[in-house]
Amino acid sequence: MRNMEKKQESNNINNLKKKRKKKKKSGIGISCQRETDANSIFAILLAALCTNNFNSQFLIKKCLNKLRLSLLSHSQPSLPISILSLLPVLLKSKCGGIARRCAEVVGAASLVSLETNEQIALDDEIVQGLVSLLRNSPRRVFVAACNAVLDFSTSSFGRERLLEFSALESLLLEFNQVHKSLALVSLCAGQSGNDTSLRIGCKEDEFPVLFVDMELWVKVHNQMLCANIMRSTQEKHCCLSNITVNNLAESIFRLSMNADQFTTVSKGTVQSSIFHLNESSFENFIANYWEVAPSLVRRFSNSMIEGDDIFSSFTQCLNSNEPFCSSVSFILQRLISCLPIASDELDILSFLKEARNKLGCPLVYEQDIRVLRTDKFSKREEHFFPRISDSCDVRAPYLIYADDISKCEKAYKEGYTIALRGVEFRFECLATIVDGLASLFGQPSVGANIYLTPPSSQGLARHYDDHCVFVCQVFGAKQWKIFEPSLQLPRLYHSCDIINGVEAESSMAECRQFSLREGDILYIPRGFPHEACTEDEAPTGSVGFSLHLTLSIEVEPPFEWEGFAHVSLFCWNQAQKIIHHASMKSLSAILNLMSVNLLHLGIGLIGDYDPTFRKACLVGAVSGASDSSGWLYLSQKNIFNELIGKISAESRFLELLSSVEAGIQENIDPFQRMRWLHLLNWRGETMAERDWTMPFKGVEMMLPLYTEHKDMAEAAFMQVKSKFCSEISFEDVIERYKVLLAKYKETRKQYMNGMLSLHCN
Repeated sequence: MRNMEKKQESNNINNLKKKRKKKKKSGIGISCQRETDANSIFAILLAALCTNNFNSQFLIKKCLNKLRLSLLSHSQPSLPISILSLLPVLLKSKCGGIARRCAEVVGAASLVSLETNEQIALDDEIVQGLVSLLRNSPRRVFVAACNAVLDFSTSSFGRERLLEFSALESLLLEFNQVHKSLALVSLCAGQSGNDTSLRIGCKEDEFPVLFVDMELWVKVHNQMLCANIMRSTQEKHCCLSNITVNNLAESIFRLSMNADQFTTVSKGTVQSSIFHLNESSFENFIANYWEVAPSLVRRFSNSMIEGDDIFSSFTQCLNSNEPFCSSVSFILQRLISCLPIASDELDILSFLKEARNKLGCPLVYEQDIRVLRTDKFSKREEHFFPRISDSCDVRAPYLIYADDISKCEKAYKEGYTIALRGVEFRFECLATIVDGLASLFGQPSVGANIYLTPPSSQGLARHYDDHCVFVCQVFGAKQWKIFEPSLQLPRLYHSCDIINGVEAESSMAECRQFSLREGDILYIPRGFPHEACTEDEAPTGSVGFSLHLTLSIEVEPPFEWEGFAHVSLFCWNQAQKIIHHASMKSLSAILNLMSVNLLHLGIGLIGDYDPTFRKACLVGAVSGASDSSGWLYLSQKNIFNELIGKISAESRFLELLSSVEAGIQENIDPFQRMRWLHLLNWRGETMAERDWTMPFKGVEMMLPLYTEHKDMAEAAFMQVKSKFCSEISFEDVIERYKVLLAKYKETRKQYMNGMLSLHCN
């Protein structure tokens, strides 16, 4: 076996040797013979080493070049013991050119034969000298040493010796220490002109391997933020890599997206810390205030900076002796843009595919940050920076660089509010809070924004939100006015226009006012118009600025009660095995399928006018089957039974059929809002089978047959509706609903992990 291994390794060496590129030979005045006289080279090398001047160094380099070429051409069958004895001294030479050429000789000799490879490996000083070149060597020496190590490792004995002398550790250490010269990292403009397409380079005498770590990312981010971009690599004698800013950002995102970036806060901790509520008072909040009316929770003064409060780590990073505007400016310098992810996106790799060319770019105005104030007379918002809508090219958003960040402090002093969006993706301490809050309300995610408002100022104009918010007063004080809604429970992404001044004046009689102090939390349901402003002085006599955090419960379509009803119908249809791809040629199967589709449409139409269907479904907050006797479980079950009763009473065949016909005529998909149902892949069914169970598949094709047999169709619809409403049970749906919720939560968690890793906090 040993002989076979030696034979195989010898063949490998010969194959590698043949692939080496041969260069033209150049004479050095030593010998014109085809075969190098090893004894003459030894004598010259020994004499030159004793002299040790510039001429001798030049002669040594020439000798080593000649020796390497003779080894590559196989005219030198092996290295004599005399020359081997000089290699340790040459490898340790302070002259980089000599050390590099000696490493090349070692590599070439290692490929001559298995015997020569082992002969070198037996010499501890040669192996140790070669490995030493992997540490802190100039780039060209390091490259030669790497190549020699690769040549040397073609034999098992060579690999064993390299491991014995910690060659692998030396290589990894060198890669990890590339960042020691990262003060010299430079960015060079790419062809696309996009900031994230900037190529990364470093000083020419450093090995151009860019190790993926946060120190490198911080340096690159700082260069980009300062717009310190080279137009030519000659500007700083830069060695340019093929890695772009977005390549590096995507690598860091991918490495982090499945990691446990933060520790989740339990629902109980969030419930008691945010609301200071026990179980019974939280039940009272859900029953009497949740999505119904504003509510103020008074907390102890300075409670948010106490060590046992979940906000304490966040407030400590903001609490400094500097003015808060300076503190916020410091924070902004460490942030990047958080690209929006589609509400129904459940494949994080699909998001990366779409976003990779923009990942890692500076903050985008309006998307990530707003600097605005409301004029006291016109009641209209004024923006400090150009808005996307003000730009001639809507594809070119305004990016916030270092000079813009410095302007934010100036804007604050002029009465502008600094509003930072998506802070849950930027601060790990806030990610833990929103994750716990999302679990408390049975939703896949919760958003968080920060608002810093100067004294005697109003940031946002009067408006309403399409999501519920908890306003947490972190520092200072703020006065709030909340008005009765004209639109009850607007859906997510519903247009939330600024309230017209005339309409606002007429509703002043229904205005409720709240004065928030540090530690207080104000709950505002979605749809309630509101506005807030600071005073010259806070009630305590301190300067009247305000810094508050809003936590937003954004109810996505699948997690409204309408969504739960759709899941219920989907699950019931699957369990009944009404639809089979093989039987779709039969009239009864088509009528049943269309009846299920019409019932899905009926649920959607009821949701348009019945606010109960638009309320947030909290089933995801129910712990499990053991919780079936709890108040939350029972309240959710009662709501479900109420919805089923409304579906039974208010889903009318002719109205639904007319709605489908009108939609097809106008080329409008009436099932657009429920397209997320394709995510319910029930028990691994095939794509063809699943297509037939989706409410938007084949409706147009089946409609002529359905209307041709209208009487039979109506009878089939009534039967399907009756069976569904009488047979479906709350317990049948919970499991599938929670699977869907888990899918959403997983993708949101991956996105949050990736974004947190890109922020330099």
